[in-house]
Amino acid sequence: MLRLLSNTFTRFSSKAIRLVQGTSAAEPPSFRFRALATGSMEKTEFTKEELRKRLDPIQYHVTQEKGTERPFTGKFNKTYDEGIYTCVVCGEKLFSSKTKFDSGCGWPAFNDVLNKGLVKLSKDTSNVGANLLLLIANPGRIRTEVQCAKCDSHLGHVFDDGPKPTGKRFCINSASLNFIPKDKES
Repeated sequence: MLRLLSNTFTRFSSKAIRLVQGTSAAEPPSFRFRALATGSMEKTEFTKEELRKRLDPIQYHVTQEKGTERPFTGKFNKTYDEGIYTCVVCGEKLFSSKTKFDSGCGWPAFNDVLNKGLVKLSKDTSNVGANLLLLIANPGRIRTEVQCAKCDSHLGHVFDDGPKPTGKRFCINSASLNFIPKDKES
């Protein structure tokens, strides 16, 4: 009986690890889930003290503590002016208004980034915690986090339910963004 329980646990924990890594049993982790950030980008680093002075409390919570603003409360949720959305922490240009759409989710949604190297993606299991059974029963609870590649600030998450041509929905917190109207772009 003990051997049966041990084998069952091993199978379930192996499956859970593969789900977190985004791989199947036949596929090595490096082939399936890779960050989009490529090439060399000079990192921008700030101290916590600098960021607490520059950012308001919600901006700090979202970008530095991987928080999420409440849905339908962000200042850019219903903004459709032409321009560029930048990282609120380092100023990197990340999204164009041309790829913004109303997904109805309560956060600004984009179907693409300006340049794939400007963001990095990673598995986010924070809403599963250490519950392996929950992870196995509902692998859809594993999300893909989006971060600014230049300063590592948390931006939001990306999902595979967006419009064509990409099929992606970058669900981004307004608190992690600034907006530069088209007439003020340099």
